[in-house]
Amino acid sequence: MSSYAFWNNKGGVGKSFLCFVAATEYAGRHPETDVYVIDLCPQANVSETLLGSYETRSKILDSKLTASPRSTVAGYLEARLSSPFRMIDDIGPFITHPFETNSNIPRNLRLVCGDNLLEVLSEAIRQTSQLPIPTDAWKRVIRWIDELVVALRNRSGQRDAIFIMDCNPSFAVYTQLALAAAKYVVVPFTADDSSRRAIENVVALLYGVGDPHATVYARLSFAQRAKQEGLDVPTLHSFVSNRVTLYEGLPSKAFAAASKRIKNTLDEIHKKYRSIFSDPKELPSKSFIDVPDYHSAAIVVSMMGTPLHRLTAGPKMVAGERIQLNQNPLANYKKALTKFVDRL
Repeated sequence: MSSYAFWNNKGGVGKSFLCFVAATEYAGRHPETDVYVIDLCPQANVSETLLGSYETRSKILDSKLTASPRSTVAGYLEARLSSPFRMIDDIGPFITHPFETNSNIPRNLRLVCGDNLLEVLSEAIRQTSQLPIPTDAWKRVIRWIDELVVALRNRSGQRDAIFIMDCNPSFAVYTQLALAAAKYVVVPFTADDSSRRAIENVVALLYGVGDPHATVYARLSFAQRAKQEGLDVPTLHSFVSNRVTLYEGLPSKAFAAASKRIKNTLDEIHKKYRSIFSDPKELPSKSFIDVPDYHSAAIVVSMMGTPLHRLTAGPKMVAGERIQLNQNPLANYKKALTKFVDRL
């Protein structure tokens, strides 16, 4: 069993889209494996894409939000708030089978839907983790999603299972729940300095290392508490440079320069703190994955809920607009994303 949290401390870098690609492509390749998506982002973007096209998804998601109990990750967390220190008996009501509403999705993929209620619940979750009794309240609350992962894994029985978790950019308590349940972190980014700073924040918040000014404060919270409580934290697995502008088949000079700064930053961190990387022997810069910008394909995938392996070249009608997918750019796009999924 493997579990991956998709996170960067910066929004708009394609986390939800890459979650969708990772989950649907892996499920399509490995029908003998159960693929679980746990959406821990209040925007629920990956959930919407899995549930169907832009024409039907909002109504479907609304039905999950209004179910009793809510058929979402927030519904599960509400149940845990009622019973903070004992796992609930039945997680079935919180699981969705996207194939039932979107026949493009592989049958072996399951979803725990995202929910905007996460923001409202976050303070109650945080306060529960601060209770003086039991003395290990923080650790037990932070493991709520980890316990959900274990319960889902048990439902799969003898079948293999993989978990894909979408995270909000903020380091809110629900993001911490996801990271505490993951074995690996996938860090999507765009080639700019704000992404570089956000990746430094990822390292500071998760491990309490890196920039001295930031880590003074990071050590006071999650990183230090996790160490004190003996809580395993995930290692850095992959760095995906998303929406790369190409010129004659290669990244443009501007993108290459910005990406080089990010690579140098991570390589310097690697020299001092190899244990926080999933492959301590390999420089992070050697395993960067560049995904070219092909906005048309991304729009069709996102709007129609169509997995990449089902996407073909040619004209597509989306919301009354004709979108042309050309063979060569689409093939290059699929090749880059296939390389990414190969690493999982």
